[in-house]
Amino acid sequence: MLTHKGTKTLKTERLILRKFTVDDYKDMFNNWANDEAVTRFLTWAPHESMLATRQLLEGWCKAYERNDAYNWAMEFEGQIIGNISVVRLSEKSEYAELGYCMSRKHWNKGLMTEAARAVIGFLFSEVGVHRVTIAHAVKNPASGKVAQKCGLTYEGTKRECFKSSTGEFLDIAYYGILKHEWQVMTN
Repeated sequence: MLTHKGTKTLKTERLILRKFTVDDYKDMFNNWANDEAVTRFLTWAPHESMLATRQLLEGWCKAYERNDAYNWAMEFEGQIIGNISVVRLSEKSEYAELGYCMSRKHWNKGLMTEAARAVIGFLFSEVGVHRVTIAHAVKNPASGKVAQKCGLTYEGTKRECFKSSTGEFLDIAYYGILKHEWQVMTN
């Protein structure tokens, strides 16, 4: 049984992972939400205006009223540079799937791996999930490297099972880690 805690603030060596506020819309729009390179493999197209980003954040902030909503803003050097969230959650099977995206200017610095490790640890140790998964477009191998660096095991690829915002059908690779594997890794 899961023990929901909601989106609690998590601190890592370089990041503060916290709830979004509506006022984060400018950072979100400017740093990643309007960037085609960031959204290329996602379900949503780049935002065309700051208003669209603000409206999205209004919905995300309202979702925090539920204690089973997990969506963190990634704050780095005083600026919001990305987000990491639980995009699928199963009470019955006690698993969580993570999704994430980040400003292109901060790619390849290990920041997403740092954030994912913190969130995975929180989900196992505080929420009590049995399994954490990450799925990514095969054409986006950097996302898969985050999963691998966090200790997740490659479990297979589904062919053309995901349609991106641009209409492209993408192969999706799946990774997972079980609680007992995480415990061995972190001890």
